[in-house]
Amino acid sequence: MKQIESIKEFDGFLNRYTHFSDSCQCEMTFSVYLPPQAETQAVPALYWLSGLTCTDDNVRVKAGAQRYAAENGIALVMPDTSPRGDEVADEPDRYDLGKGAGFYVNATQEPWVKHYQMYDYVTAELPNLIEQNFPVMAGVKSISGHSMGGHGALICALKNPGAFRSVSAFSPICHPTQCGWGQGCFTAYLGEKNQSDWASYDAVELIENGASCEHILVDQGTADEFLTEGQLQPEALQKACDDNGINLQLRMQDGYDHSYHFIATFIGEHIAYHTKALSQK
Repeated sequence: MKQIESIKEFDGFLNRYTHFSDSCQCEMTFSVYLPPQAETQAVPALYWLSGLTCTDDNVRVKAGAQRYAAENGIALVMPDTSPRGDEVADEPDRYDLGKGAGFYVNATQEPWVKHYQMYDYVTAELPNLIEQNFPVMAGVKSISGHSMGGHGALICALKNPGAFRSVSAFSPICHPTQCGWGQGCFTAYLGEKNQSDWASYDAVELIENGASCEHILVDQGTADEFLTEGQLQPEALQKACDDNGINLQLRMQDGYDHSYHFIATFIGEHIAYHTKALSQK
């Protein structure tokens, strides 16, 4: 692991690292914000999964999350959205497949299978790396994300009961097996005929098949262009949660779009939500 950047913010430090990933078989980049409390004690961690076309840089620059993390004594862990490098498979003419669009799944199909193991990376390899090298509490973590990363946060929590104290999302892709973004990536990464594999990475399908978590917080803007295009489908998530006894707090935020302006408006409330869960004994 090599540190490539360190910036002081709100009396803590925003650091950036590269390392070779055994899961993705390439160099990966991630950022960690350590609040000032981390200088004297171990702190809980909030993992943030970003959306299509993003890297770790988008959230740390645009969301304003570090202020709230410092106030609440929480480390922020911000991975990249896909493997990178000249040897990594890509579709350079598409923004929604390949680099920047890992979709937080473990690919099973060529040419993706060697590097696109983002589910293992964000649920196992990266948390192990963080807990071994940073002053964070072992196993005391929550997860959140935006759009494709909101999808990632939901499936990581649902597929790993007890691994995350809480889960939230902004404008998540709730039902990827039934939308263009998800169908395009799942066909490439998982294979057109492998519908059981598809279902295992779909929050709605997971809930309908018995996966559960205690509580989910989702913020969705009503002026989100991808909401009207049918890419996000929060109503399907609401129905699945209602039918299966999961407490979903779906907040439809009037007039907000899909951008980081929307996220920056409500990120403080999400961090407060996660702080409450992370503080429980």
